[in-house]
Amino acid sequence: MLKVTYLGTTTLLFDDGKDQILFDAHITRPSLSSYIRGAKESTNRALCDEIIRLHHIDRLRAVFISHTHHDHVMDAPYIADQCGAKIFGSESAKNVALGGGVSAENITVFKHGDSFDIGDYQIRILKSIHSKPTVLNNDLGEPIKEPLIQPVRLRDYKEGGSYDFYIECQEKKLLIRPSFNYIEGQLNDIRADVLFLGIAGLAKADPDTEKAFFRETIEKTGAKLVIPIHWDNFFSPLDRPIKGMPPIIENTGVAFFKTAKYCESHDVNFLIQYPRTSMEI
Repeated sequence: MLKVTYLGTTTLLFDDGKDQILFDAHITRPSLSSYIRGAKESTNRALCDEIIRLHHIDRLRAVFISHTHHDHVMDAPYIADQCGAKIFGSESAKNVALGGGVSAENITVFKHGDSFDIGDYQIRILKSIHSKPTVLNNDLGEPIKEPLIQPVRLRDYKEGGSYDFYIECQEKKLLIRPSFNYIEGQLNDIRADVLFLGIAGLAKADPDTEKAFFRETIEKTGAKLVIPIHWDNFFSPLDRPIKGMPPIIENTGVAFFKTAKYCESHDVNFLIQYPRTSMEI
């Protein structure tokens, strides 16, 4: 069986019993006020160590980064270093890793279409598109040009380009789509049993956008199980009760309802996984 542990936002740990792969790495979760004030922040090493211990992350081979906003990449260098794993990502992810002390030989810069065989995993990189810019993230497409050394302002984690991950393991096909957006036709030839679907922004989407989003993700992949990601408040600590996104940003209940309603009408299973929990697929 393939065990999947959800660690909030878009951080997912895959474990096939032999090797572990981490997709994104955000455990620290600094506050919204820290983000707005431009305070400099560093990885919460004690909390990362706790997560590593509690979830037995002792066979980690790789950390794949979808994009380089802080809520996807902030803790990747520390976790990779502690666990002896390599980091895979964009040029911006490379600069985050270098700034965090990861050696160059343990960093791989990928591009759309690249495929990596790691143990029994085959991981394909798909160019993606971030959700529409907001007052909090209006840096889409901007790269991180120099090594980013903590402590650092959260706004210095520029988006740097977005990617999805298509994973084949144990005859299962899974797609991780971190952001609420789509590239028309991108998934025409992708079939997935399980779709991890970023829904932050769905609640405020107009009916046409909502329809197109579901058509270009759930419908195109033919997924029979949809698990939402990027629904929790990543400004709220992971060692406290989990909250939905701040209402000023998103109505999480409405986003859940829209996705569940679509799945219900298309004979697709819909499952909400609570952060810091594991399940077998």
